[in-house]
Amino acid sequence: MAEFTSLYSGSAGNCSVIRCGEKYLLVDLGKSCRTTVAGLKQLGLAISDCDGILVTHEHSDHVKGLQVFLKKYPMPVYGAADTLDMLDQNGLVPAGADLITLGSREEDVGCFGVQMFATSHDVPCVGYRVHTPDGRTMAIATDLGVLTPTVHQALSGCDLVALESNYDLHMLRTGPYPYYLRSRIESQRGHLSNDECAAKLLELVQEGCKKFALCHLSQENNTPMLALQTVFNTFAAAGVVPDKDCVVQAQRRSEVSPVLQF
Repeated sequence: MAEFTSLYSGSAGNCSVIRCGEKYLLVDLGKSCRTTVAGLKQLGLAISDCDGILVTHEHSDHVKGLQVFLKKYPMPVYGAADTLDMLDQNGLVPAGADLITLGSREEDVGCFGVQMFATSHDVPCVGYRVHTPDGRTMAIATDLGVLTPTVHQALSGCDLVALESNYDLHMLRTGPYPYYLRSRIESQRGHLSNDECAAKLLELVQEGCKKFALCHLSQENNTPMLALQTVFNTFAAAGVVPDKDCVVQAQRRSEVSPVLQF
Protein backbone atom coordinates (compact mmCIF):
# COMPACT_ATOMS: atom_id res chain seq x y z
CA MET A 1 0.00 0.00 0.00
CA ALA A 2 1.34 3.44 -0.97
CA GLU A 3 1.03 6.49 1.29
CA PHE A 4 0.83 10.27 0.93
CA THR A 5 1.13 12.91 3.60
CA SER A 6 2.29 16.50 4.07
CA LEU A 7 4.96 17.48 6.57
CA TYR A 8 3.54 21.03 6.21
CA SER A 9 1.35 22.63 3.56
CA GLY A 10 0.38 26.26 3.12
CA SER A 11 1.51 29.72 2.15
CA ALA A 12 4.36 29.59 4.70
CA GLY A 13 5.88 26.35 3.41
CA ASN A 14 5.19 23.11 1.59
CA CYS A 15 6.68 19.63 1.76
CA SER A 16 4.94 16.35 0.94
CA VAL A 17 5.92 12.69 1.20
CA ILE A 18 5.03 9.95 -1.29
CA ARG A 19 5.94 6.58 0.19
CA CYS A 20 5.85 2.95 -0.83
CA GLY A 21 7.44 0.41 1.50
CA GLU A 22 10.66 1.80 2.93
CA LYS A 23 11.31 4.17 0.02
CA TYR A 24 9.82 7.62 -0.46
CA LEU A 25 10.04 10.89 -2.38
CA LEU A 26 9.81 14.43 -1.06
CA VAL A 27 7.90 17.05 -3.03
CA ASP A 28 9.34 20.52 -2.27
CA LEU A 29 11.11 21.63 0.88
CA GLY A 30 9.80 25.03 1.88
CA LYS A 31 10.66 25.26 5.56
CA SER A 32 13.85 24.78 7.53
CA CYS A 33 15.94 21.62 7.49
CA ARG A 34 15.20 21.17 11.19
CA THR A 35 11.43 21.34 10.68
CA THR A 36 11.57 18.93 7.76
CA VAL A 37 13.79 16.40 9.52
CA ALA A 38 11.54 16.55 12.60
CA GLY A 39 8.53 15.74 10.40
CA LEU A 40 10.31 12.80 8.80
CA LYS A 41 11.32 11.54 12.21
CA GLN A 42 7.70 11.80 13.40
CA LEU A 43 6.71 9.53 10.51
CA GLY A 44 9.53 7.11 11.31
CA LEU A 45 11.27 7.74 7.98
CA ALA A 46 15.03 7.42 7.55
CA ILE A 47 16.56 10.12 5.37
CA SER A 48 18.70 7.44 3.72
CA ASP A 49 15.51 5.88 2.29
CA CYS A 50 14.57 9.04 0.35
CA ASP A 51 14.99 8.53 -3.41
CA GLY A 52 15.06 12.27 -4.12
CA ILE A 53 13.30 15.62 -3.98
CA LEU A 54 10.82 16.76 -6.64
CA VAL A 55 10.70 20.56 -6.88
CA THR A 56 7.61 22.26 -8.30
CA HIS A 57 8.93 25.82 -8.69
CA GLU A 58 11.25 28.48 -7.31
CA HIS A 59 9.05 30.33 -4.80
CA SER A 60 10.52 30.35 -1.30
CA ASP A 61 7.62 28.48 0.31
CA HIS A 62 8.68 25.50 -1.82
CA VAL A 63 12.50 25.69 -1.77
CA LYS A 64 13.50 27.67 1.33
CA GLY A 65 15.01 24.69 3.14
CA LEU A 66 16.87 23.08 0.24
CA GLN A 67 20.26 24.73 0.78
CA VAL A 68 20.84 23.55 4.35
CA PHE A 69 19.08 20.20 3.90
CA LEU A 70 21.20 19.24 0.87
CA LYS A 71 24.42 20.27 2.61
CA LYS A 72 23.62 17.84 5.41
CA TYR A 73 21.91 15.16 3.34
CA PRO A 74 23.06 15.21 -0.30
CA MET A 75 20.53 13.62 -2.64
CA PRO A 76 19.25 14.22 -6.19
CA VAL A 77 16.83 17.06 -6.86
CA TYR A 78 14.46 16.72 -9.83
CA GLY A 79 12.44 19.32 -11.70
CA ALA A 80 12.07 21.50 -14.77
CA ALA A 81 15.20 22.94 -16.37
CA ASP A 82 14.22 26.59 -15.78
CA THR A 83 13.59 25.99 -12.08
CA LEU A 84 16.76 24.00 -11.47
CA ASP A 85 18.86 26.58 -13.32
CA MET A 86 17.37 29.37 -11.20
CA LEU A 87 18.09 27.47 -7.97
CA ASP A 88 21.69 26.83 -9.04
CA GLN A 89 22.43 30.34 -10.33
CA ASN A 90 21.01 32.02 -7.22
CA GLY A 91 22.75 29.83 -4.67
CA LEU A 92 19.55 28.24 -3.39
CA VAL A 93 21.19 24.81 -3.54
CA PRO A 94 24.79 23.89 -2.66
CA ALA A 95 27.42 24.18 -5.37
CA GLY A 96 27.63 20.92 -7.29
CA ALA A 97 24.22 19.70 -6.13
CA ASP A 98 22.85 16.77 -8.12
CA LEU A 99 20.18 18.55 -10.19
CA ILE A 100 18.35 16.33 -12.68
CA THR A 101 16.03 17.75 -15.32
CA LEU A 102 12.85 15.81 -16.04
CA GLY A 103 10.89 15.82 -19.29
CA SER A 104 7.21 15.43 -20.00
CA ARG A 105 7.39 11.62 -20.23
CA GLU A 106 7.48 9.31 -17.24
CA GLU A 107 11.00 8.72 -15.94
CA ASP A 108 12.47 6.59 -13.19
CA VAL A 109 13.20 8.42 -9.95
CA GLY A 110 14.57 5.79 -7.63
CA CYS A 111 11.97 3.03 -7.55
CA PHE A 112 9.16 5.42 -8.58
CA GLY A 113 7.92 6.42 -12.02
CA VAL A 114 7.52 10.21 -12.23
CA GLN A 115 5.86 12.29 -14.95
CA MET A 116 6.11 16.08 -14.77
CA PHE A 117 3.35 18.32 -16.11
CA ALA A 118 3.10 22.09 -16.49
CA THR A 119 0.83 24.19 -14.28
CA SER A 120 -0.22 27.81 -14.82
CA HIS A 121 1.56 30.03 -12.29
CA ASP A 122 3.48 33.34 -12.39
CA VAL A 123 6.83 31.54 -12.63
CA PRO A 124 7.67 28.25 -14.39
CA CYS A 125 5.84 25.65 -12.32
CA VAL A 126 4.99 21.96 -12.54
CA GLY A 127 3.01 19.22 -10.86
CA TYR A 128 3.88 15.53 -10.68
CA ARG A 129 2.12 12.28 -11.47
CA VAL A 130 3.78 9.41 -9.62
CA HIS A 131 3.54 5.66 -10.12
CA THR A 132 4.57 3.68 -7.05
CA PRO A 133 6.36 0.31 -7.12
CA ASP A 134 3.15 -1.47 -6.07
CA GLY A 135 1.23 -0.17 -9.09
CA ARG A 136 -0.61 2.76 -7.51
CA THR A 137 -0.84 6.23 -9.04
CA MET A 138 -1.15 9.67 -7.49
CA ALA A 139 -0.77 13.26 -8.66
CA ILE A 140 0.04 16.51 -6.91
CA ALA A 141 -0.57 20.07 -8.16
CA THR A 142 -0.24 22.84 -5.58
CA ASP A 143 0.26 26.17 -7.40
CA LEU A 144 -1.96 26.84 -10.41
CA GLY A 145 -4.40 29.53 -11.45
CA VAL A 146 -6.40 27.45 -13.91
CA LEU A 147 -7.11 23.78 -14.52
CA THR A 148 -5.86 23.23 -18.05
CA PRO A 149 -6.49 20.10 -20.16
CA THR A 150 -2.88 19.10 -19.43
CA VAL A 151 -3.57 19.20 -15.69
CA HIS A 152 -6.84 17.31 -16.04
CA GLN A 153 -5.11 14.56 -18.01
CA ALA A 154 -2.43 14.28 -15.33
CA LEU A 155 -5.00 14.03 -12.52
CA SER A 156 -7.31 11.58 -14.30
CA GLY A 157 -7.12 7.90 -13.46
CA CYS A 158 -5.27 8.37 -10.18
CA ASP A 159 -5.88 6.54 -6.92
CA LEU A 160 -5.13 9.76 -4.98
CA VAL A 161 -5.04 13.42 -6.00
CA ALA A 162 -3.42 16.19 -3.94
CA LEU A 163 -4.78 19.49 -5.28
CA GLU A 164 -4.50 23.09 -4.22
CA SER A 165 -7.49 24.63 -2.44
CA ASN A 166 -5.83 27.96 -1.73
CA TYR A 167 -8.50 30.55 -0.97
CA ASP A 168 -12.12 31.27 -0.21
CA LEU A 169 -13.25 33.92 -2.68
CA HIS A 170 -15.27 35.94 -0.13
CA MET A 171 -12.40 35.95 2.38
CA LEU A 172 -9.95 37.05 -0.30
CA ARG A 173 -12.10 39.91 -1.60
CA THR A 174 -13.00 41.25 1.84
CA GLY A 175 -9.61 40.62 3.47
CA PRO A 176 -6.51 42.78 4.03
CA TYR A 177 -4.69 42.05 0.78
CA PRO A 178 -4.20 45.02 -1.58
CA TYR A 179 -6.00 44.95 -4.93
CA TYR A 180 -2.94 44.00 -7.00
CA LEU A 181 -2.27 40.97 -4.80
CA ARG A 182 -5.90 39.86 -4.83
CA SER A 183 -5.90 40.17 -8.61
CA ARG A 184 -2.74 38.08 -8.89
CA ILE A 185 -4.16 35.32 -6.71
CA GLU A 186 -7.45 35.21 -8.66
CA SER A 187 -5.74 35.29 -12.06
CA GLN A 188 -5.03 32.31 -14.29
CA ARG A 189 -1.40 32.55 -13.15
CA GLY A 190 -2.26 32.61 -9.46
CA HIS A 191 -3.98 30.02 -7.27
CA LEU A 192 -7.08 27.80 -7.20
CA SER A 193 -10.09 28.77 -5.10
CA ASN A 194 -12.04 26.34 -2.95
CA ASP A 195 -14.87 26.38 -5.51
CA GLU A 196 -12.54 25.58 -8.42
CA CYS A 197 -10.87 22.79 -6.48
CA ALA A 198 -14.21 21.30 -5.40
CA ALA A 199 -15.55 21.27 -8.95
CA LYS A 200 -12.47 19.40 -10.18
CA LEU A 201 -12.62 16.91 -7.33
CA LEU A 202 -16.23 16.15 -8.21
CA GLU A 203 -15.16 15.33 -11.78
CA LEU A 204 -12.39 13.10 -10.47
CA VAL A 205 -14.54 11.22 -7.95
CA GLN A 206 -17.10 10.57 -10.69
CA GLU A 207 -14.23 9.10 -12.73
CA GLY A 208 -13.33 6.76 -9.88
CA CYS A 209 -10.73 8.52 -7.72
CA LYS A 210 -11.35 7.84 -4.01
CA LYS A 211 -8.69 9.75 -2.04
CA PHE A 212 -8.12 13.52 -2.02
CA ALA A 213 -5.77 15.86 -0.16
CA LEU A 214 -6.54 19.59 -0.15
CA CYS A 215 -3.19 21.41 -0.22
CA HIS A 216 -1.64 24.88 0.07
CA LEU A 217 -4.50 26.49 2.06
CA SER A 218 -3.90 30.22 2.60
CA GLN A 219 -3.61 31.26 6.23
CA GLU A 220 -5.13 34.68 5.51
CA ASN A 221 -7.82 33.76 2.99
CA ASN A 222 -9.00 30.28 3.91
CA THR A 223 -9.65 27.80 6.70
CA PRO A 224 -9.60 23.99 6.62
CA MET A 225 -13.30 23.98 7.57
CA LEU A 226 -14.23 26.29 4.67
CA ALA A 227 -12.21 24.27 2.17
CA LEU A 228 -13.72 20.98 3.28
CA GLN A 229 -17.25 22.38 3.48
CA THR A 230 -17.01 23.70 -0.07
CA VAL A 231 -16.04 20.22 -1.30
CA PHE A 232 -18.75 18.52 0.76
CA ASN A 233 -21.44 20.92 -0.51
CA THR A 234 -20.36 20.35 -4.11
CA PHE A 235 -20.35 16.59 -3.61
CA ALA A 236 -23.73 16.59 -1.83
CA ALA A 237 -25.39 18.42 -4.72
CA ALA A 238 -24.27 15.57 -6.98
CA GLY A 239 -25.19 12.78 -4.56
CA VAL A 240 -21.60 11.95 -3.56
CA VAL A 241 -21.19 11.04 0.12
CA PRO A 242 -17.74 11.68 1.66
CA ASP A 243 -16.41 8.88 3.89
CA LYS A 244 -18.71 6.47 2.04
CA ASP A 245 -17.78 7.19 -1.58
CA CYS A 246 -14.40 8.85 -0.97
CA VAL A 247 -12.03 10.41 1.56
CA VAL A 248 -11.19 14.13 1.55
CA GLN A 249 -8.58 15.56 3.91
CA ALA A 250 -7.33 19.13 4.36
CA GLN A 251 -3.56 19.18 4.86
CA ARG A 252 -2.25 20.94 7.94
CA ARG A 253 -0.23 24.15 7.58
CA SER A 254 2.38 23.74 10.28
CA GLU A 255 2.41 20.09 11.31
CA VAL A 256 2.40 16.62 9.86
CA SER A 257 -0.97 15.62 8.41
CA PRO A 258 -2.53 12.18 8.93
CA VAL A 259 -1.28 9.63 6.41
CA LEU A 260 -3.54 8.86 3.45
CA GLN A 261 -3.13 5.33 2.07
CA PHE A 262 -3.92 4.71 -1.57
